[in-house]
Amino acid sequence: MTRVEASTDTAENSKATDTGESQPTARSGRSAPESAPVEVVIVTGLSGAGRGTAAKVLEDLGYYVADNLPPELIGRMVDLGRGAEPPIRKLALVMDVRNRFFTGNLAAVGEQLRAAGVRTRILFLEASDDVLIRRFGFARRRHPLQSESADGTLTAGIAAERRRLDPVKTAADVVIDTTALSIHQLHRKLEEVYGGDAATVLQLTIQSFGFKYGVPLDADMVFDLRFLPNPHWIPELREKTGQDAPVSEYVLSQPGAQDYLGTARHLVDLTTEGYRQEGKRYMTVAVGCTGGKHRSVAIAEALGEALAGNESAPAGNNDSGDVVRVVHRDLGRE
Repeated sequence: MTRVEASTDTAENSKATDTGESQPTARSGRSAPESAPVEVVIVTGLSGAGRGTAAKVLEDLGYYVADNLPPELIGRMVDLGRGAEPPIRKLALVMDVRNRFFTGNLAAVGEQLRAAGVRTRILFLEASDDVLIRRFGFARRRHPLQSESADGTLTAGIAAERRRLDPVKTAADVVIDTTALSIHQLHRKLEEVYGGDAATVLQLTIQSFGFKYGVPLDADMVFDLRFLPNPHWIPELREKTGQDAPVSEYVLSQPGAQDYLGTARHLVDLTTEGYRQEGKRYMTVAVGCTGGKHRSVAIAEALGEALAGNESAPAGNNDSGDVVRVVHRDLGRE
């Protein structure tokens, strides 16, 4: 796992709390070199076949997603991405039949981008008429071409869209039929095609907090450290925090602390594996004590080290490649 942690400076933590923002500092990670090529995925296909799901999956995989951009502006978008800070190396463009310039120009634009050295792939999503009709019924939406058909029916709208998009399907690099696919199955199939190393990477945030300030609303899992003795009542430790070695050593040496830490690590590992199976890529683990200064901070740091694969941490190494971020929400509030 890659470990990312919050600043250890108390003043900076106080400032981060006041602004409601954390200030992570990367300990290690992947960065794209300036010469890295630009990759463009054009997402298109039949209405109701899963374009929205595909866009969300690609966004989770690190793509910058733009919706319904005219083909004539794709090259301009690539240039803008190259000049952005940081540069946009992976761009996903969602396009549908509502774009009047769509069918005639898309294949030509793809060829122009490839000629300019931009790796370009066209993803086309389709499904059977029966499934599309059922999906539109569940969503209670009109088909974008339904009003243009002779009889105004959903079936006629789908048929018109198939005819209009047939040249695009022919030019597509990847065609996926979602007729028999669940959302999770489509998610996994897209990850197989476009994910690379990012397909199984999970962004895991370990957040310490104080119960007296409230449990984090976005927490997926909560651990309560108030059963451990509170360093607040030890004069020489009171003004220190869980990031200081004397406090950390005191907390981790208490009866039950190491067993609890190992169990927490095991539970998080089980849960993250389930998240990966379900296509979820973000998880927040909240670790709380009374004020969010001593016990929760010390355990959050230790749990972050364990999950990041520190050999000295309980439960051993973890080489999943997940990104672990440690933040301390309430440190400095007292």
